[in-house]
Amino acid sequence: MTSPYHTAAREKRAAERASDERNTTLPVASTETERPHHPHHLHIHPPAPKSWFPVREAGESGRSGFHPWHFFRVIARSSNLASRIVNILWPVVPAALAVRYAAPHQELAIFILAYIAMVPCANLVGFAGQNLAKKVPHVFGVLAETTFGSLVEIIMFTVLIKQYHPPSPEHAVDNTQVVRAAILGSILATMLLCLGFCFIAAGFKRKETHFSEIVSEAGSGLLLTAGFGLAVPTAFYTALYGRYDTNELKRKTLEISQSTAVLLIIAYLVYVFFQMRTHHGIYDAVFEADHERDDDKHKELRSHRLTLVESIIALTIGIGLVTIIAITLVDKIHYLVEKRGVSDAFVGLIMIPLVEKAAEHLTAVDEAYDNSMNIALSAVLGSTLQTALLNGPLAVIIGWGLGVPMGFNFEVFDLAMLLLAILTVGNFLRDQKSNYLEGVLCVIVYVAIGVAAAHYPNPHALHEAFPGNGTITTAPETAGSEAGHH
Repeated sequence: MTSPYHTAAREKRAAERASDERNTTLPVASTETERPHHPHHLHIHPPAPKSWFPVREAGESGRSGFHPWHFFRVIARSSNLASRIVNILWPVVPAALAVRYAAPHQELAIFILAYIAMVPCANLVGFAGQNLAKKVPHVFGVLAETTFGSLVEIIMFTVLIKQYHPPSPEHAVDNTQVVRAAILGSILATMLLCLGFCFIAAGFKRKETHFSEIVSEAGSGLLLTAGFGLAVPTAFYTALYGRYDTNELKRKTLEISQSTAVLLIIAYLVYVFFQMRTHHGIYDAVFEADHERDDDKHKELRSHRLTLVESIIALTIGIGLVTIIAITLVDKIHYLVEKRGVSDAFVGLIMIPLVEKAAEHLTAVDEAYDNSMNIALSAVLGSTLQTALLNGPLAVIIGWGLGVPMGFNFEVFDLAMLLLAILTVGNFLRDQKSNYLEGVLCVIVYVAIGVAAAHYPNPHALHEAFPGNGTITTAPETAGSEAGHH
């Protein structure tokens, strides 16, 4: 049976060919006598400024270059109500930087202010990425928007790995363990919390929301593949722990993680090629249909946009601020874990993903509310897959290059939650429709995981409580990423 989205893609291509044929056969007015005698009856719009970069009509700003007044006004208005509300937090950014340098001993205040300041900075990166994405074709735009939204995550992972110290009494927090938890936490936050709110937002206006099987099936299959790939090193280590030399087992597990990271990146590149080259017609038809159904379509057409130059400037400013705030947050994680007793599993699984993914979540929920569920679902699944197939593997490769033992040897608890979540979401996506009940269930599952993570003990606490337990690594030089496995 032929899918309606395949039919729509064929019809779109046929319409484009017919339009091209008409354009080649239409006569061109070359003299003044062939022009209309009463031009004052025509409503002629001034042409947009010429640009060296071909801009899609949906992303055309009508301006070129950089205009400070328009630049700040467009950023303040942002793309939706939620983003405009987030912009209220901008005064926290200079406050966080001021407290960091003026009162470095106020560690809790620095962490809280930096945590809040990350939200508007990430929102700026996401908004600038949106403006840039609207200037290119739909499929490439969705991928570009997801990529720019993930820059915050990549920066956080890089800073954590760069500031890695081997576990010791002075450095009880293992940054690689936090990165591993953050990889899975980012996947869970997007796949459960964000998707759940998308289903709830869409349910405010309609009983059921339908989406394309092209988006859901490709995303579900890749999610399961990514979960399987991430589980291989942990399964290898757990199966042989206690039956094989520990140091040799760690070395082999790290090598497996590095090989798996390369394979997952290859899988992501194939997925991008699938979307942009061989099946781009189908995806274009799906996204175009969503754009036509968008409840805010006319409002978006009237909205102001950044120019290409302004988008690049906003991205540069946002990335710079995100990097500074990320360094501040990472510096204070050890204080939060050691002095305040917060579980590093909770920091990695819940706290870091929520703040780094805030902008992407707001955008996806807004699209779902406006009846563009395919675009929202593509953003959710695309962000999830980008973390699992690109950002997480990049963290392993960065650690490989810096000589840091960053691998995919996850906590069994974290990995079990990931695989169960993938199965749950895949079941919700199978029928190509959603409602607010499924959204509430996704959010409840995420909250349950968060409660468990908050009570999960830190690896060094386990070692202190059970120093003679054979399942806990006791040697200081090997009490790293595997110290908490049991």
